[in-house]
Amino acid sequence: MAKRWISEWRPDDPGFWENDGKKVARRNLIFSIFAEHLGFTLWTVWSIVTVKLGDYKFSTDQLFWIVSLPNLIGSALRIPYTFGPAKFGGRNFTVFSALMLLIPAVLLAVAVGNPATPYWVFLLIAATAGLGGGNFASSMANITYFYPQSKQGSALGLNAAGGNIGVSSVQLVMPLVIGAFGLAAAGLFWIPFILAAALGAYFFMDNLTSAKANPREQLKIAGRAQTWIMAVLYIGTFGSFIGYSTAFPLLIKSQFPEQASLITLAFLGPLVGSLIRPAGGWLADRIGGARVTLVNFGAMAGAVALVWQGLAQGSFTLFFCAYMLLIATTGVGNGSTYRMIPAIFRAKATAGIAPGTLAYEEALAVGKRNASAAVGIISAVGAFGGFFINRGFGSSIAATGGAGAALAAFAAFYGLCAVLTWACYLRTVGSVPSLAAARV
Repeated sequence: MAKRWISEWRPDDPGFWENDGKKVARRNLIFSIFAEHLGFTLWTVWSIVTVKLGDYKFSTDQLFWIVSLPNLIGSALRIPYTFGPAKFGGRNFTVFSALMLLIPAVLLAVAVGNPATPYWVFLLIAATAGLGGGNFASSMANITYFYPQSKQGSALGLNAAGGNIGVSSVQLVMPLVIGAFGLAAAGLFWIPFILAAALGAYFFMDNLTSAKANPREQLKIAGRAQTWIMAVLYIGTFGSFIGYSTAFPLLIKSQFPEQASLITLAFLGPLVGSLIRPAGGWLADRIGGARVTLVNFGAMAGAVALVWQGLAQGSFTLFFCAYMLLIATTGVGNGSTYRMIPAIFRAKATAGIAPGTLAYEEALAVGKRNASAAVGIISAVGAFGGFFINRGFGSSIAATGGAGAALAAFAAFYGLCAVLTWACYLRTVGSVPSLAAARV
């Protein structure tokens, strides 16, 4: 049973961690993953529902708008959601955020339950699915406090992967559920799981007194250059993951209509991207997040080129394999960039302070609070990438009939991200040498 509020929490103290901290942190992580997983399922459920809306005669571009809007709203909600655990407690806010998922679940059933539902109503109801997108920021901001610095890459990677895999779950399960029970079941199916997540958080998670903070003070992190640099990089990693994952079914349907039956394989993309995310965090813990991120952006640009080749040649096999590789690289980048965030703010807060001193411990606590606050802005801005990718595909297909123009723009952006990573975190000279030395 959770203690509700824990007043003494020292995860960086090896003795405390081994005797008490590890078990409590693991319990909170498990139920955090469950709630966050459901957030992702409701956030991305329209990626499958849209390919089943044939009776409504919407254009491909209109369908991409329906898929895009949850990404847009979910991205914006991540900022207030980030500050929820610090204001109300991690356990308390997890219960609240889980129960909020009932709104998009029920309204989805309402939308598809009436054949006369107009397009604008679909847009409004799809937008409520953005509530699921906010869960990621609050969950990650909360779990950051539970783990020591040396284990945050792996812990945050597991937490994020458990949530990210919700995209795969919804794309695997929903075609079966819809086929058996109809479109309305795509929303109603999740209600028992949502209630279970809220009850699990209520009974088995904890609030940390040390994580309490004033949201107004936390918002000052928006004035830090590192917050916005990392937000841009996160557009390239997580924004790409959520964008490519939610666009996959519609992209198959529109570009390979003769292969529409293979839409059922779309779940493999986000599954691979989710499962490989902890590997990105693991690598970053060992060789540095910036190094992994730099190489990964190069790999992403190469994968985009292969996807374009598959489309240009009309080869579904090449397209599918390249797309899987592309989503896998987004997963690696998710893990490595997220590991960079606490490392950057720890290095900035403790610069010039001798380790082992009281001043160092105080600075370390400040660095953790700053990192937790920065997560909200970084994850919010980064998630907008999901909106841009879906709109990029929709606009490119509407204007040219294909996705080539959008893919060219995405590859160019990854090149920019690679340059930014090297310039800010890997140079040993210049304005931020301390970050390079800290193996961010």
